[in-house]
Amino acid sequence: MPAAAPRMPSYEQLVRRSYGSLSGALRGCGECGWDLARRTWAEHAQLAWSEALLALLCALGWTLARRAAARRLLRPFAEWCQLPPQDAAKMPESAWKLAFYTIAWTYDTYLLFFRDYPFFYDPPSVFYDWKTGMEVPADIAVAYLMQASFYGHALYATLYMDAWRKDSVVMLIHHVVTLMLIVASYIFRYHNIGILVLFLHDISDIQLEFTKLNVYFKYRGGTYHRLNDIISNVGCVTFCISWFWFRLYWFPLKVLYATCHTSLQTVPGIPFYFFFNALLLMLTLLNIYWFLYIVFFVTKVFMGQVQELNDVREYDVDVASRTKDGELRLPSSLKEGKHLKNGLVKDKRL
Repeated sequence: MPAAAPRMPSYEQLVRRSYGSLSGALRGCGECGWDLARRTWAEHAQLAWSEALLALLCALGWTLARRAAARRLLRPFAEWCQLPPQDAAKMPESAWKLAFYTIAWTYDTYLLFFRDYPFFYDPPSVFYDWKTGMEVPADIAVAYLMQASFYGHALYATLYMDAWRKDSVVMLIHHVVTLMLIVASYIFRYHNIGILVLFLHDISDIQLEFTKLNVYFKYRGGTYHRLNDIISNVGCVTFCISWFWFRLYWFPLKVLYATCHTSLQTVPGIPFYFFFNALLLMLTLLNIYWFLYIVFFVTKVFMGQVQELNDVREYDVDVASRTKDGELRLPSSLKEGKHLKNGLVKDKRL
């Protein structure tokens, strides 16, 4: 850790200083409006058509790769493991997301801790030497291409490939906000802070999908597997801790403090200051919204209303029944691997 790394602010300092910077910038922005936005865009936006086309092609590639992986690898593996049909239908989604987020977060970790980037220990440094049209380092550009194309794919996947949940509309909003942040931060060369944002968010998704997979696998082959149950319980605890620590502690105190407060000190009149901070604040609200799901679930556990782990975002649909011998009996639609949407069985096709 660098010796000159500044101390992280408290929540009180974050709110007070960020509010002061935001209100001061608003009072000093006498020309704020569409005319200023158009001029700022024309002066600072940098994006080649080849870069946009490559991202779109990669998004299509993610979709086709997921389709092929689900058909040829993940669904056959779920059948081989004899997962319950309702879990076998959702397992490919979690396995796919686990694979991507693990690769993405590992690469972000490599950039932040094994390269010469001080952004994690010194968040204000993300704006040092910033200038219009500055070159994006190749290693960071790779991370941006991977993330932007994946979230472009995720918009389609949420609507037509994923199981529909109570918060799927919120998930769509999250994907739109994330994609806007990724693309806009690349266009305006705020890629340094973007890598930090991605690092602080992807780890929770890894733990979430890993925990869900163990929930799906604990009743494979028609028998109970205690090891998967234990792993899922431990995963739930670590997921709750990491969500708070990374998204509700480090993210506001490292990222929001840098973008709301220190950015104006380093780059006075920084382009689209209000736009980017509005998106980051919206992302913070979404993190709080999902954290309420976690609190809701933990509360139900302590009150004895939940006997085992499940996804509280799933629709409560009475699609299964048990025979006298305790065997699970499901409709033929679930046996065919179809998905649930809004409480209704729906076969999602590419």
